[in-house]
Amino acid sequence: RAVLAEHGVVLPDQHVLSGTWHEHWGYNAANLLLDTNREIDAIFCGNDLIARGVADRLRERGVRVPDDIAIVGFDNWEIIAEGTRPPLTSVDQNLRALGHLAASKLLTRINGAHETGILYQPCELVVRQSSGSAHPPASS
Repeated sequence: RAVLAEHGVVLPDQHVLSGTWHEHWGYNAANLLLDTNREIDAIFCGNDLIARGVADRLRERGVRVPDDIAIVGFDNWEIIAEGTRPPLTSVDQNLRALGHLAASKLLTRINGAHETGILYQPCELVVRQSSGSAHPPASS
């Protein structure tokens, strides 16, 4: 929320929903958001499964993604992100690098060194069609 505020974006509490980490929750959350908020133009989901549920429900209700509402997921679980219609823009946490860093720090600790502090692992936004910024692949 701090970053949103820095950019002049206000996120009302009633627009933040919490539930389970499944498609079914995304499906139901989309109903809640659409029924109570007419000015939504984007939905950021806690994971790609939730986002797929949101996308499915929006499509059923005649909402065009991304023309009416953009969707972004989190995890970049490729089989889900690429299988969503339209393909899902998602945050990739770079879990392979994160695992490597964690193992390296564990080995350092096992070998007697004690390091403290916070480590940051960069992530990447993988842009696909659900956010309206990517172009669909050219047909052959």
